[in-house]
Amino acid sequence: MSDSQQPPVLKASVHDLRYFSTLLRGVNFVNRATVTITQTGFVVVVEEARTLLATAYIFSEIFDEYTYNSDSTEQTVAHSQGSDGDESQKLEENAAFEISLNTLIECLNIFGTAGNNSTAKQGRFTQWKQDGGSDDEVDADEDDNARGKDRRRSTAKGIDQYFGGSGKGTGMRMSYPGSGYPLTLLIMEDSAGPTTTCELTTYEAEPHLELPFVAERTVLKIILKSSWLRDALSEIDSSCEKLTFIGNPPPDTAVNGRQRAPLRTSIAPLLRIQASGTFGSTEMEYPNDREVLESFECIQPVRFSYRVAHINRTLRALQSSSKTSLRIDDEGLLSLQFLMPAPRKPNKPDGSSDGFIEFRCLPLDDEVH
Repeated sequence: MSDSQQPPVLKASVHDLRYFSTLLRGVNFVNRATVTITQTGFVVVVEEARTLLATAYIFSEIFDEYTYNSDSTEQTVAHSQGSDGDESQKLEENAAFEISLNTLIECLNIFGTAGNNSTAKQGRFTQWKQDGGSDDEVDADEDDNARGKDRRRSTAKGIDQYFGGSGKGTGMRMSYPGSGYPLTLLIMEDSAGPTTTCELTTYEAEPHLELPFVAERTVLKIILKSSWLRDALSEIDSSCEKLTFIGNPPPDTAVNGRQRAPLRTSIAPLLRIQASGTFGSTEMEYPNDREVLESFECIQPVRFSYRVAHINRTLRALQSSSKTSLRIDDEGLLSLQFLMPAPRKPNKPDGSSDGFIEFRCLPLDDEVH
């Protein structure tokens, strides 16, 4: 029963925890979250009112160290290249638990370096260099790094291998011994500075809402820059209660075809978003232009409504994302997937570790009214 007899289920570390924290914040609208740990990373699930399901996919590649062991085997998998999808049911049960998401995020921000203040500006990731991004946002950090570079260079051993690599941000080392044990976080800004150890109680995972989205039943599928959707939702008055997505097939779409609809073929907007409430309504139209709708597929007229309060739950993830995939099936199930650009790592290709967050929401039943 001792820890020495069996390795922990998870050992992971990252030199800068801001991106990890941002992904968690994207689904932080319900306190209790279900966390599943696998070879390829974390899956964090929350639900609300048996209507809204949010899932954050946090891949192992964002960590500088990621070692996973199942309770049922001694095999160790570190930075797996991919999952073959046939993990045993026992393995999934042993790696799943519930946790207080609010407490976890508060622990990550214990030094005040993982909050929204440093990441809320224009895309949130401008402080990390990315392709096409401005270098102005990182100059201050680079100056600070230069002052401490010589001092850190000679101390890259021991705990420094977990916290000293990037020279900026707050580092985190995480471990999870297995079912019934707490999740332990070791958080440190600098190897020579203060260290905080947090133990978070874990609970047995309970079944959560299942909202399967079947691709073959998709009637509307759109890919667009997140900024366009973000601007539209920002125009919604706080008194609005219902949000309606309206899609129409382009005139030259084949009757029985599902191929991508050619854009720039009609003047009429392909997509409308209507927000309505007690004091009136607002309507936003998206032009038939690839600069706005990068991809558009619609096989039949679509009109489904959702509660604004549920759509507003997506705003944190939307604010941090670069692209959005919007899908609706023939029964009105809405899927919003947000691509969350990860900070660049020198030894990994761009985009290889980008996480994403998905929201699935049931439509309003208009017959109730």
